[in-house]
Amino acid sequence: MELEKVQVDIIGLTTSPSSGGAYALLLKEVDGDRQLPIIIGAFEAQSIALEMEGIKPPRPLTHDLLKNIIDTLGYEIVEVTISDLREGTFYATITLDGQQIDSRPSDAIALAVRGGIAIYVAEKVMQEAAFIPESEFENKPLSASEKIPNDKGKRLENLRLRLKEAIEREDYEAASKLRDEIRKLEISD
Repeated sequence: MELEKVQVDIIGLTTSPSSGGAYALLLKEVDGDRQLPIIIGAFEAQSIALEMEGIKPPRPLTHDLLKNIIDTLGYEIVEVTISDLREGTFYATITLDGQQIDSRPSDAIALAVRGGIAIYVAEKVMQEAAFIPESEFENKPLSASEKIPNDKGKRLENLRLRLKEAIEREDYEAASKLRDEIRKLEISD
């Protein structure tokens, strides 16, 4: 069965003092409003940023080397997909001439930016971990569960507001914890 997925673009790459040296890569669905933050390491962030800025180091970085090897062997990367989220960890695959290779999302995306390769996220991952920025969903209709005023609804509203504030101040570590709290509360029906 084909994995239901949505195409995304990279819209940001930031760090925050509270992230302990990690960076947040912010992806946004091409045909929608949802955004997905992924925490990545400093090396991968640098590799992605250099390529996005068109800066070529004097010697190839690891991702450049891997892309050169793939090209030299005559293979083609078709797409990369963030395919799963388990226990707070994202998983990805690189589709290489019909074969899927397991990867960390940061490495897959670092390769994708080097070849202009499409980046996808499994719909189930988007449903679980993505958010819609507050300004994007002001005019969207409320779901039935949001119309019922109760303590759980007020708690969810408060958590979503705190999530928005954390993202605005680029505190993605706090944002991911808040996202997890929201998910637990939504599932506890």
